[in-house]
Amino acid sequence: MLDFFTIFSKGGLVLWCFQGVRGPAAAATAPVNALIRSVLLQERGGNNSFTHEALTLKYKLDNQFELVFVVGFQKILTLTYVDKLIDDVHKEFRDKYRNEFQQKGALGLLNGTFDFKEDFLRLLRDAEESSRVRAPTVMKTFEQSLKSQKTVKCMIETRGEKPKEKVKNKKNKGPKKEGTEAVAAPGKASAGDKQPSAAGDKEELTKDEILQKNREEFFRRHKKAGEKSSKSPKPEAQKEKGKKPRVWDLGNSNAKVLDYSNSATNGSAEAAPPEEFDRDTALGDRNREPGRLYDLEYESDDEAEEEKVTQNPSKPSTKKGSALGGMFGMLKGLVGSKSLTREDMDPVLEKMKDHLIAKNVAAEIAVQLCESVAKKLEGKVMGTFTTVTSTVKQALQEALVQILQPQRRVDVLRDVLEARRHRRPYVVTFCGVNGVGKSTNLAKISFWLIENGFSVLIAACDTFRAGAVEQLRTHTRRLNALHPPERHGGRTMVQLYEKGYGKDAAGIAMEAISYARNQGFDVVLVDTAGRMQDNAPLMTALAKLIAVNAPDLVLFVGEALVGNEAVDQLVKFNKALADHSMAQTPRLIDGIVLTKFDTIDDKVGAAISMTYITSKPIVFVGTGQTYCDLRSLNAKAVVAALMKA
Repeated sequence: MLDFFTIFSKGGLVLWCFQGVRGPAAAATAPVNALIRSVLLQERGGNNSFTHEALTLKYKLDNQFELVFVVGFQKILTLTYVDKLIDDVHKEFRDKYRNEFQQKGALGLLNGTFDFKEDFLRLLRDAEESSRVRAPTVMKTFEQSLKSQKTVKCMIETRGEKPKEKVKNKKNKGPKKEGTEAVAAPGKASAGDKQPSAAGDKEELTKDEILQKNREEFFRRHKKAGEKSSKSPKPEAQKEKGKKPRVWDLGNSNAKVLDYSNSATNGSAEAAPPEEFDRDTALGDRNREPGRLYDLEYESDDEAEEEKVTQNPSKPSTKKGSALGGMFGMLKGLVGSKSLTREDMDPVLEKMKDHLIAKNVAAEIAVQLCESVAKKLEGKVMGTFTTVTSTVKQALQEALVQILQPQRRVDVLRDVLEARRHRRPYVVTFCGVNGVGKSTNLAKISFWLIENGFSVLIAACDTFRAGAVEQLRTHTRRLNALHPPERHGGRTMVQLYEKGYGKDAAGIAMEAISYARNQGFDVVLVDTAGRMQDNAPLMTALAKLIAVNAPDLVLFVGEALVGNEAVDQLVKFNKALADHSMAQTPRLIDGIVLTKFDTIDDKVGAAISMTYITSKPIVFVGTGQTYCDLRSLNAKAVVAALMKA
């Protein structure tokens, strides 16, 4: 049973609506609005089905008249006739009001009256009847069976051939050991087939024993030969045992100078002493504006390449008539007098899909993107003097820009000011797989927050990886050297809260947040251990940390180098957080930090894959090794790099 069926224009004007269940007239408003926000506006039309709470919505687009057909029903129901119904309604509605749409245009939508209830009920009855009536199953005739294809000769079995067939099948289907035995003693096997079954079993045991002895003898001989060949004369002067430490030319041989373990004791949040180092190396660009987060840039050619008209690959004819026909055919393809069909777009979409996959977009996402573009353009009238390639490429670019632009922009500075107004710290948790750069980019974000005047407390909750606490301690020293307390009224702008290794990460994060609230810190950055998405115990620990401490922002740190793996990581991280969370409404990933962006040139497809699969924004982009190598995402720059040939 259908809950509702509605027809509306892409401008938002409802033309006709059918309500199949009793209730308020606005019962279909929330599901349809969710469909518009999450699918139609976000260019995610690769799948014609959408789930909203307890409803399943299926839709169909009419690009010629800019119409949308939506049907809603309970997702627990399996209605096989819905696809046929929506196609029939689409065809009937178009044919009935085609002249009104063509002659009056937008005024026809505003002033028109669409009496479509009787037609819809008729189509609904026909669709339901077609799903109930099923053709009875017809039994196969003898001529259609496999037995009819066999001859009488092949069905005759003799006493000697039957055991041979069994041995052959046993040889093919059995383990490798049995196959080896059959090859090793073919003469014995054939002789054993002629004897009775009891004697055959006894002979098989005897063969196994003989074969085992032969194998032992074979390995014994090879082992002796290997020992003889491995023997070599002992060197006259043996090297001293033990490994000596390597001494570098520019290094310091004094181990006490290199020992930083006593600079801050475990469980303390005291600032480490300042460290002297090259400021230019740590900061990179000296001409930058302090505290500003620059947009990601991509250098592309300003001159747009001319679109090449795809011609028939057959050999050109020398006749004058065929040359004129080719010229007129080319002009006919340019003039916008026909609507696009799926057959016209398929060759171009196939090339676009291969291009996206080559640019590191996940294969599944590339297929869905091309399918969404095809549904958006099918039936649409082409513009004057435009080619199919340029039309499809333009639609794909618009879809990619729309995907990269987030539904809700994450403004960290505004949220930190709001948290400061309520006298509490703003908590950010970093999570991700191993080796993606969580600690390094945490230090970059700390530097950016300090330059904007906020004090930062770093919680060292990676109590598993060796050297994780020391890495954060080094970053803390360098950040304090770049922003000493003298420049901020005697206040230390960044501190490290750590309790060593092997402790509960959720407990350390809770104590760090409490310490930051008491000491008046503005931001708490929680560093967590890297974990694979398939590791259930570690994912449970991460879900516990997020559920217990309720951070304001959960950032997933991912590499720009991955392709299909990005989709797998994000999907399983979100699923693990939802499965292992103790809350009724689990907290999932809020944003993405895309790292190592400077290593991929124009293969920027991971950004598309991550945002498409989660609908979450890319908040920060890491572009280098210095503290200033942090950027905000520029959707147009990423799409320009993605579409570059």
